[in-house]
Amino acid sequence: MALPTQGAYASSKGAVEQLTNVLVLEWAQAGVQVNAIAPAYCETPLTKPVFNDPERNRFVCERTPMGRWGQPHELAGAVIFLASDASSFVTGHVLKVDGGWNAW
Repeated sequence: MALPTQGAYASSKGAVEQLTNVLVLEWAQAGVQVNAIAPAYCETPLTKPVFNDPERNRFVCERTPMGRWGQPHELAGAVIFLASDASSFVTGHVLKVDGGWNAW
């Protein structure tokens, strides 16, 4: 998702997805799965300044179809799935845990 003034940030996210794909091609034959998790805004100490800014907080909530910030514990299910045998044939996937942020 592109946002004004966020060129470097958005580019780095795209780079993670491409790196995931390249590593799949390099490591799959060795039995190594490569996946990534792409969270949207989660309430953490690092994002506290954005969360505490009423205008920016409103933007995040209005832009997220679920209408709220994610919580760190909500990433746990994705991590557990990707680390478990349930994902034994999943590789090269970027799992969005974003409350619908990327649906726009």
